Amino acid sequence: MKGEFTAIIESAPEGGYWAICPEVPGANGQGETVEDAKSSLREAIQLIFQDRLEDIKRGLPADAIQSVVAVG
Repeated sequence: MKGEFTAIIESAPEGGYWAICPEVPGANGQGETVEDAKSSLREAIQLIFQDRLEDIKRGLPADAIQSVVAVG
């Protein structure tokens, strides 16, 4: 899955940076550098979407249609 999301990055009081993604509730990351925080946030977003997809697929009927929808 590919997409672009907003990363809001701020300095952390204890040092380093923390990041959140307003489009994905619960997605946050942290790191010593801005790039580390963005990488951590990217991983969090991927894990959240992977978990949501696996969760919704449980119990789907065998004849359910699965397709791709492009947004942009």
